[in-house]
Amino acid sequence: MPVSIPLRPPRRPHTVDLLVAAAGLTGGLLLYALGLSNAGPLGLPKRLALAALVLMAGAEVLRRGAPLTALAIGTAALALDMATGGLLASWVMYTDLVYAAVLYGPPAACRILPRACELVTVLGTLSAIAVLRRPAAVLIGVTLGVLTAAPAWTGVSVRRHRDAAETARLTAERTALLAELDRRQAVVAERSRMARELHDVIAGHLSAIALHSTAALSIGEPEASREALGVIRENSVQGLAEMKRLIGVLRQPGDEEPATRPTLDGLTGLLAQARAAAGDRRFRFRLHDERGPDPLPAPVELAAYRIVQESLTNVVKHAAPGTVRVVLCADEGALTVRVTSELTADGRAPRVPGAGAGLTGMRERVALLGGSLTAGPANGLWQVAAQLPLDPA
Repeated sequence: MPVSIPLRPPRRPHTVDLLVAAAGLTGGLLLYALGLSNAGPLGLPKRLALAALVLMAGAEVLRRGAPLTALAIGTAALALDMATGGLLASWVMYTDLVYAAVLYGPPAACRILPRACELVTVLGTLSAIAVLRRPAAVLIGVTLGVLTAAPAWTGVSVRRHRDAAETARLTAERTALLAELDRRQAVVAERSRMARELHDVIAGHLSAIALHSTAALSIGEPEASREALGVIRENSVQGLAEMKRLIGVLRQPGDEEPATRPTLDGLTGLLAQARAAAGDRRFRFRLHDERGPDPLPAPVELAAYRIVQESLTNVVKHAAPGTVRVVLCADEGALTVRVTSELTADGRAPRVPGAGAGLTGMRERVALLGGSLTAGPANGLWQVAAQLPLDPA
């Protein structure tokens, strides 16, 4: 079965190439009409110079699309032109063909053609001196150099500048692309950080408000309702204060100021808030702080605080009444944070609905520090355990 190969349509000549060919042809015809052409050394008819001129102009049309083919045609036309006496227009067009072959040709042409032109110039000069044995023979070498070597090296210089400009352009585009990717990643990271902060500092207060408002609506005892409303007010004020602090941080460039960051020294107050938010005296909160006297890196301390905060929020929403233990232990280059609580009975709905973003936020915080997090049943309890490396990096 014959295989058909699609043929590519020939490239349309560039407008500049057509103008160059037209200008060269017109100039050559004008010089020929004025009689500004020499007699050929071989006695050939001078009108053959016109054929060489037409060939040279045709080669100029191909100077950009097929530069090596154009140079081959031009070399044959130049030989015919010199045999018939020569037209200056043909010589000028040939220099342009050499220049175009170096500039638009393949990389190998840029490397080989200048050396080849130098070799032709040297050999032509030596041959002319050997044949003519006159100092004027050096002019032949100069002519060959002007026709070949000079335009070739000019093309090399222009091509190098063009390639350098193209490389600079590509580098600038790559730099702009990387900068845009970095900007997008920074925006995504900042949005994730804002989401974690908003969830961690506000979700606990809103959970307590929802829990106690439900209790206030369902319990007919005035004293219990008053107590629930007091917890609601306290959490509303604290949530508003936290929101104002976050807004102030977002309005200022840079990270949070160290003074505004919560520390692990505030865990006692955090447990008191959780005890009040639970609203059930059967909940008992215990803190076992075994960090030691050495200070912790600020990112590790902030992450540990937020993990405990979110774990206590989940205790208020999901855990069964019982003992809630928060354990902090720093050893072997890592801070261990462990929060345990009683498991709820199977099928029991949470006291406050949640979206499941808390565990996601905790995992993101731990991952940013290169640590590990586990959350799930363990030894009959629900346990959240995090390992946070203490490497300052």
